[in-house]
Amino acid sequence: MSQPTRVESIEDYRSPASLISSPRLRAADLLGKIVFVSLLCLIAFTAIPYGTAEAWWKAFFVCSVFTLCILWLIEGLLSRAWFQGIGDSWRIVLPVLILALFSFLQTVHLGRDATPETIARAIAQPTWNAISADPYQTRFFVLQLLGLALAGVLLLRYASSERRLRTVINVVIAVAVASAVFGILRQTTQHSPGFGLPLIAPEQGYGQFVNRNHFAFLMEMAFGLAFGLILAGGVRREQALIYFAALLPLWTALVLCGSRGGLIAMLAQLITAVLLFGSVARIESSKPTNSKALNFIRSRPARWGMLVTLICGVLLGTLWMGGDQLATRIASTSSEFETSRESREGVRRNEVWSTTWRMFAAHPILGVGMGAYWASVPEFHDASGSMTPQEAHNDYLELLASGGLVGVAIGVWFAIALFRATRENLRSAHRFRRAACFGASIAIAGVAVHSLVDFGLHMIANALVFTTLVVIAASKPRGADEPARSHA
Repeated sequence: MSQPTRVESIEDYRSPASLISSPRLRAADLLGKIVFVSLLCLIAFTAIPYGTAEAWWKAFFVCSVFTLCILWLIEGLLSRAWFQGIGDSWRIVLPVLILALFSFLQTVHLGRDATPETIARAIAQPTWNAISADPYQTRFFVLQLLGLALAGVLLLRYASSERRLRTVINVVIAVAVASAVFGILRQTTQHSPGFGLPLIAPEQGYGQFVNRNHFAFLMEMAFGLAFGLILAGGVRREQALIYFAALLPLWTALVLCGSRGGLIAMLAQLITAVLLFGSVARIESSKPTNSKALNFIRSRPARWGMLVTLICGVLLGTLWMGGDQLATRIASTSSEFETSRESREGVRRNEVWSTTWRMFAAHPILGVGMGAYWASVPEFHDASGSMTPQEAHNDYLELLASGGLVGVAIGVWFAIALFRATRENLRSAHRFRRAACFGASIAIAGVAVHSLVDFGLHMIANALVFTTLVVIAASKPRGADEPARSHA
């Protein structure tokens, strides 16, 4: 008589009855569900307290992710499947981990010459001699970056099925829609400080964000994700109207918040949709059906016609909805690149960018320390000193100044890895996998353009949603069925 096969992991079970017969795997399954639901709650929670802008809320986020990692380790011991679902997505996670390691090395104490003069100076004014201008802040940056990277790994591990990935997408869109509705209500009804959150003042920021540009980041990410998912046929026909309804408050809030960078990002998203739509439509139109109407809708001329009509409608609606406020904001754009000759505050974008470039020129290889931009900028800021920029208002320049050429090289490595994973998923034969990647790619393109003039990814809420978009673009969910099965 043959011996029974020993089960090695939770995936070896194929029926509910076998799960019930194993308390160990039943406990692992429960832990996995707890981690997944906690990740969804974390995405929603980080958007509430001003986008998790304060240090204590950031620390809470980091502690929460590390706690979930402990549950992940326990679940892995029980199921013996720590990395199932991650696959080759490690090629995207690895550059982020290397950047965290590099940032930590920027804080390593370099020592000093043991002369009587240096010893006396160190006793009188203790200093932390390191590459980073603010080693404490750089180490806090490392913790946040590790938290985001681990959150991405957990999403790859526990959202590796089509059903769970759809849930993640729906949560991201729902959080953004709730923020959009909250922002519109604030704009129309708030007349005194405090509107659900005590530090919110009238005419300040938008939604729960203190900075309207940070709010625009969240809107454009959710807008691009939902727009691409609909356009590529990633939702069932009976659910398409719900997603279209979600687009309306996202688009309205993005226009009304008055973020010029957000509007430019939305335009970039529409251009990205046009550029990538050809490959998606080509794969879809190559699948014949018996319905003449469906074949016509899938045909390339029909899809291009609908796309052009939709884009024209969005652009015309933006001009109509924005009105005089939008025109005023656009007209004031040129002032952002003028030199403040009288006050010499030096906080206009072109002045801050010049300061950042001088900072990079002084520390070209290793930078001034990730997260330490604010501590190093006074040395290079040629202005009156009444105001000092805390960010470069360009995440690429800030990476160049903070991490030097080494940091930029790691960033390019991450971009190449993400591009390759995205290109593979856009060519997938599975409709949902292709559509989810298409929507995430449009959203990421908007963030990439907006980051040229703002720093919205410094907010944990936006950074976590961006991490989620990267996971959506790169993941290969199980159960991504063909159109006839998932969209019947």
